[in-house]
Amino acid sequence: MPGRRTKIVATVGPASDPPAVLRGMLEAGTDVCRLGLAHGPLEASLDRIDRVRTAAKDVGRPVGILIDLPGPKVRTAPFGDDGVLLLSGSLIRLTEAAPGDISTTEVVAVELPGAVDALQPGDRVALGDGGVALVVTEDVSGDGVVAHVISGGVVRGRPGVSLPEDRIALRSPTEDDLRLLDGMRHAGVDAVAVSFVQTAEDVAAIRLAMGHDAAMVVAKIETGPAVADLDDILRVSDGVMVARGDLGVRLPLEDVPHIQKEIIRSGVAHGKPVITATQMLESMVTAPTPTRAEVSDVANAVFDGTSAVMLSGETAIGVDPIAAVEAMARITLRAERDFDYRGWGTRLGEQQMAGLHDAPTTVRITSAITAAAWRASVDADLAAIIACTNSGTTARMISRFRPTCPILAMTPYERTARQLAMAWGITPHLMEMHGTPDIIVWHAVEAASRLGVVRPGDLVAVLVGSPADVEPTTDTLRLVRVG
Repeated sequence: MPGRRTKIVATVGPASDPPAVLRGMLEAGTDVCRLGLAHGPLEASLDRIDRVRTAAKDVGRPVGILIDLPGPKVRTAPFGDDGVLLLSGSLIRLTEAAPGDISTTEVVAVELPGAVDALQPGDRVALGDGGVALVVTEDVSGDGVVAHVISGGVVRGRPGVSLPEDRIALRSPTEDDLRLLDGMRHAGVDAVAVSFVQTAEDVAAIRLAMGHDAAMVVAKIETGPAVADLDDILRVSDGVMVARGDLGVRLPLEDVPHIQKEIIRSGVAHGKPVITATQMLESMVTAPTPTRAEVSDVANAVFDGTSAVMLSGETAIGVDPIAAVEAMARITLRAERDFDYRGWGTRLGEQQMAGLHDAPTTVRITSAITAAAWRASVDADLAAIIACTNSGTTARMISRFRPTCPILAMTPYERTARQLAMAWGITPHLMEMHGTPDIIVWHAVEAASRLGVVRPGDLVAVLVGSPADVEPTTDTLRLVRVG
């Protein structure tokens, strides 16, 4: 078996700003660095991108950069750094925030015009990660609403407010998202995460705003409408994130594990990377080791087939970002030893045969060739599968079968190599690809041998496209004995 296959996405922030810490995080196994643009000025994020690029050069491997747009996040007016305690059973008033307002134990000001006016008795409202929950009991005609605190707790700063989706429509992207996207236009980021996606049209709007930028678009699945529209969202996005924080606030908590499995299965079947996120090692924000429950959670995400797991506050503001990445790497590597590789690939082969009737010819060809490569890896005990790719699609399509042998992606483009850092089991490598398929295959096998992935006598599969195609298509599979 090769080394760790499940990728690690780590959020960078104040705790990871020191160069030694950031480099240590990459050396510990970080494959993609995430920047949450909801926190701090744009200039700080641009500085962090430069630091990540420098650290990646120091460690000598491609590291992806994922920016996370804030989306239509509703927040309260500030409670203050020390926070306040909202007691279970107490009554509070929700009002529309005005400039300079603060929130208290008696009045919570909501920073979204018209939101409070749309609330009705019986509506549920959650603050933060959902630990503090309220139910509206009375409309106070023009002066807000009265709410009963059914689950209390301490709230600090400007926590998010989760409101009923059926009456308070929040759509992505927001004007602030577009402003941030424009500010990042020349930063060369590798992927853009879109928050609070509800339909495929939200993803299309981001892609339109990006113009000719080739960054991947990752749809965060964190609303009920997004779960219902999952297949259409997968068709237009380049990847998805299981954003369990808001999913657990907006949908019943007991449904979240089942939704997670559905999103992962569907995303991987479409050949799209899936990131499982939120509270994976949450205790490591303040503690040196994770809880047993967190370890089980990460391992089960691996068993579900996730492409990547994500660290948020653990690395952005945690006490030891390097230790958090090291723990994540150990847990995922151990879980992979018990993953059902053969069963996963067999089930996926059956699914893809049933779901390709209406797909474009190029997609059907690539699906057939990559399925054949996986089958060959099983039947011929291949030492490696080498995907020669410009966009990364071929490598991602073979990755979804979860083969036991290493997957090498040979590409001439640095950005493609960084984007493939998000995809399960793929080791990207830069290689010029000129000449006939025969020449490209020879150079690919020679590079794999030079990297130490294969040895003389090994049998490898090489996937390559034909230069005569009108549309780029991977249509050639070669089984090659290494000389």
